[in-house]
Amino acid sequence: MTLATSPSLHRARPRDWVALGVIALPCAVYAMDLTVLNLAVPHLALDLAPSAAQLLWIIDIYGFMVAGALMLMGTLGDRIGRRKLLLIGAAAFALASIAAAMARSAEQLILARAVLGLAGATLAPSTLSLIRNIFLDDRERTFAIGVWIACFSAGAALGPLVGGVILTYFGWGAVFLAAVPIMLALLVAGPLLLPEYRDEKAGRLDIVSAAQSVIAVLALVYGMKRVAEHGPGLEPAAALALGLVVVGFFLARQKRLADPMIDLALFAHPGIGAALAINVLAMMGVMGIFVFISQYLQFVLGMSPLEAGLWTAPSGLCFALGSMATPRLVRRWRPVDVLSVGLVCAIAGFLLLTQLRAEPSMGLLMGAIVLMCLGLSPAGTLTTDLVMRLAPPERAGAASGISETSFEFGGAMGIAVLGSLVAASYRLGMEAAPLPEGIPLALLEPAQRTLDAAVFGAAKLPEPLATPLLQAAFGAFSHAVDLAALTCAASALLALLVARARLTRVR
Repeated sequence: MTLATSPSLHRARPRDWVALGVIALPCAVYAMDLTVLNLAVPHLALDLAPSAAQLLWIIDIYGFMVAGALMLMGTLGDRIGRRKLLLIGAAAFALASIAAAMARSAEQLILARAVLGLAGATLAPSTLSLIRNIFLDDRERTFAIGVWIACFSAGAALGPLVGGVILTYFGWGAVFLAAVPIMLALLVAGPLLLPEYRDEKAGRLDIVSAAQSVIAVLALVYGMKRVAEHGPGLEPAAALALGLVVVGFFLARQKRLADPMIDLALFAHPGIGAALAINVLAMMGVMGIFVFISQYLQFVLGMSPLEAGLWTAPSGLCFALGSMATPRLVRRWRPVDVLSVGLVCAIAGFLLLTQLRAEPSMGLLMGAIVLMCLGLSPAGTLTTDLVMRLAPPERAGAASGISETSFEFGGAMGIAVLGSLVAASYRLGMEAAPLPEGIPLALLEPAQRTLDAAVFGAAKLPEPLATPLLQAAFGAFSHAVDLAALTCAASALLALLVARARLTRVR
């Protein structure tokens, strides 16, 4: 979030821009692996015959391990070298991708996905901290971070599309092999183009702190995700309580250590604290609402997963364009003003979503998606740049890990909070709906809990019973999404207030 111009001797060389491409492309692959599996689930379920619990772990374990290990990997890169950590992670990612493609049981695939998550957690903090060290000119660094975030956005959006194309011609294992050539290219080009940076004064990694950080993040993300999937209960409450307790022990230990894993002084800076809060609030809205946009397209409008992926693909393009345009905008206007205008656009997009109904209205939906994604893209670029600029160079890895963890927490909170709100609102709406007698209880009870159960249940009923059931389900879901969209708008408004209160003087 900078406007000052550095001396020309700090300008990046041509090879530095080539290096940016080398480290940005693997980040797109890392983000793609968060979503590429979605379309492959039915295929691997037929092949591996996993239980319901195993199938959830196949899908979730990658994101869990990424979230849990981000801060650890960022700090580890400061100690052993950021390029070294990146290359180790790339090699592990390639090997784990091959192992996942060759898995012959659910247990093997879960293990491979877990290793993929650990390897993926090395990519974001090491590449972001390398950008901090390579690009010393303020404007160039902001632009480089915009490119980096654009690659993440494009990778996440292209995941379902790439998966759909691959599955059209190959088996489900091929979706994992797409990452291998990219990681091999990084292993070849990285030592030639990327400089090495490490904190020469850093001591040995504190194993207890490392374990505490991983356990705390895993427990919190797991608890929030389970709340979203199953509602409040003993298991997610225990996980959240464990996470909060371990966070307390972790923070107390960091205060005592002479060379802590996370320098708590980073959080004391008002700019960094505000940037992290905006990250959480922005991601809470966008990650949460897209879950329900996907359900709307597939269950209400009857699209296939691939068709739904095609309609939502522009979201990644909008994020990428917004991230690339942000550095140019802050040359003319204050960063806080660019951020504020973006958040106002995002609020307008969320409010536009409240007008969606069961009748197809793709123009309205696409308008909302464009406003949301273009509006939130400056937040990612500017807050990430601010965190990296204000953090000491020797702590760049830890700062990048903290920044990325705030994104993960925001996404997990969005899915959990909005998921719980939508589930409760849908359930109340269905219980109050006037449904005809004659619907079997075995179909009615699940239909009153989830939209997909209502759609699948209606397919087994005669038309006089199916039509009112679907009408009630679509109406209840529509009102539930209205509530979710309003919550997202409130989250973006809170981010706007934080920005205006804490970042007005930041240049």
